Amino acid sequence: MTGSSPTSRPNQPAKPPLRRSTRATVEPTATPVAEVGLTDDTEAGATHLAPASPASTAPTVEGMAGGASPIGRIPVMDVRPIVDCGQRPAKSVVGEDFVIRAKVFREGHDAVNAQAVLRDPDGQDHYFAMHCDNLGLSEWSATVRADRTGWWTYRVEGWSDPYATWVHDAEIKIGAGVDEELMCAEGVRVLERFAESVRGMGVDASEIDKGIAALRDRDRHAAHRLGAATSPEIRGLASWMPLREYVSPTQPYSLLVERERALYGAWYEIFPRSEGAHRDPETGEWTSGTFRSAARRLPAIADLGFDVVYLTPIHPIGTTARKGRNNTLSPEPGDPGSPYAIGSADGGHDAIHPDLGTFEDFDFFVAEAGRHGLEVALDLALQASPDHPWVQSHPELFTTRADGTIAYAENPPKKYQDIYPLNFDNDPASAYAEVRRVIQVWLDHGIRIFRVDNPHTKPVPFWQWLIADVAKDHPETIWLSEAFTKPAMMHALAKAGFQQSYTYFAWRNEAWELEEYGRELSGDAAAYMRPSFWPTTHDILTPYMQYGGPTAWKLRAALAATMVPTYGIYAGYELMEHVARPGAEEQLDNEKYEYKDRQWYLHESGGPLEGRSLAWYLKRLNEIRGWHPALRWLRNLRFHRADDDSFLVYSKTRLVDGHRDTVLVVANLDPHATRETWVHLDMEALGLATWSTFDVHDHVLNQTWTWRRDNYVRLGPDTEPVHIFSVRGH
Repeated sequence: MTGSSPTSRPNQPAKPPLRRSTRATVEPTATPVAEVGLTDDTEAGATHLAPASPASTAPTVEGMAGGASPIGRIPVMDVRPIVDCGQRPAKSVVGEDFVIRAKVFREGHDAVNAQAVLRDPDGQDHYFAMHCDNLGLSEWSATVRADRTGWWTYRVEGWSDPYATWVHDAEIKIGAGVDEELMCAEGVRVLERFAESVRGMGVDASEIDKGIAALRDRDRHAAHRLGAATSPEIRGLASWMPLREYVSPTQPYSLLVERERALYGAWYEIFPRSEGAHRDPETGEWTSGTFRSAARRLPAIADLGFDVVYLTPIHPIGTTARKGRNNTLSPEPGDPGSPYAIGSADGGHDAIHPDLGTFEDFDFFVAEAGRHGLEVALDLALQASPDHPWVQSHPELFTTRADGTIAYAENPPKKYQDIYPLNFDNDPASAYAEVRRVIQVWLDHGIRIFRVDNPHTKPVPFWQWLIADVAKDHPETIWLSEAFTKPAMMHALAKAGFQQSYTYFAWRNEAWELEEYGRELSGDAAAYMRPSFWPTTHDILTPYMQYGGPTAWKLRAALAATMVPTYGIYAGYELMEHVARPGAEEQLDNEKYEYKDRQWYLHESGGPLEGRSLAWYLKRLNEIRGWHPALRWLRNLRFHRADDDSFLVYSKTRLVDGHRDTVLVVANLDPHATRETWVHLDMEALGLATWSTFDVHDHVLNQTWTWRRDNYVRLGPDTEPVHIFSVRGH
């Protein structure tokens, strides 16, 4: 575990040897903490101090009216992050910094101190010194991180700091020539206890002994004696292993630490049947692509720098009420139907469409993806065509209407006659078990990422159960929620266990709304919900993308790739497929209802259409993401100002091996006009002094400029719509 001042300390009072966390990877500044009169707080699951004074026998508050929890001797309140009052876990990934905050205070004027404590899955505590951000508001914080996956807990401990209290009082009184001998005598008492506790931790306390001797030396001026007792060495020990009294821990809160892919990744969506599909020029008949032909596309996807290849449903497709091209109710012979109308005589969710191949072919595809550094995400669409085997074998999975028919899916005015939604309330045990059986089939074939279609149309408790049950044996499994719905449901699904969530990014076009949305997603919600930005999908083609031209397609990809750690691209984005079906925000000739042969070879290097592809731009975006660890995090998103409201300016900063990695993005959101403006930077957010000058290197233009707090920019169709800067020299 690394972060701000991580430490471990023994839990026994009898002078054990110094122990530090074996997982700490940075030099600690607040290591084993001296404790006097340790008692076990079984309610909080933590070790804390009993007061050394007679107050240690003070009665405790039990059985409070309304079930209220007693307040600690040193009140610690308003701990953040807290998800649903502590009922749900906060989330992070391995190596991700996040901030724990709390209000810590006490009566009177004595000094208090605090630390955040993370307990790892093995029960080992790791300590992070907190600092006071606002003394008047009693606000404390610590930046922490965990070093491995699993279930952790975190808590905040507040305590009275007798050494800091004495230093504060002594500096005032001795400075004023008041009670000098008394303050020196009080200092001796505090430092003697300090020395004893430090030795109890197996650490040399000779520097403290020197301070005690100085305080007792009446031949020296009181100010000199105070100076010796507050030397840098003693202050360092007080910071490293402070003398703590009345330690008051909060309850432990759950923290789920997951692998990095749960937060960071670049996704590329394909319809496997289209990759390698071709049409006979004489007969007009289509031949479907297969897993083997789709595997030949993997090197190109990997070369673009993507991490995940996402497959739309690969199962048999029903024929009853099959949809034709552009979602018509009158399919032509040879129309393949929507892959979301799952199920036929060839099988259901546990089967593969015969046109795509066999399980052996699927395993080959997964292995080839892994060989090229790609993970495979499988679409999980829990719905059935009228031909699905479940209709006969598990009728309890469906809703029967008053006329005896099974209800098909509707989202008025939309109707999906080729799909039966599942009912999880008729027989929950049967429904849960059958879906879990299906999931296991794909787990057994190496799938560890599921993109879930419309999870908001299924009960939230079902997802909570399913995700938790899968995690028992496969905790590395990642679930992406495709829930374009009310925010309350989107947040509930994240709290139920989904690692990632689709968002409203596609419809946020103005600078003010993107900034507002970015602040929301990177703020309190980041403790449990991780956004995935998609400029387009196979179902979404916004007017901005229809009419914005190449500038819009560059701009939205750049924003998606740099604002949040996970983003996705739907195949064909490189070709700027922008023609919409009249009256709809989706592509004309939607791939969901037909094969699409994009003839990639025409757009490759040296091909006749090479200059019309944005493949090079997507590759550069993914290269930039690879170069800059700052872009792998969400909570470090910070916004800056521009005079023109069409400009969005933001940055991300991360310390890596002691070096600051900073990316600064300046974007003109108007795809139709080149615009000029002045950008005003929040220098503190960049880790720079207000008066600093520094170099910025544009990774797209490969140009470098010297910048300061206020800077002129010009961006738009006749240059580039976005600056993606690396901030150098800081």
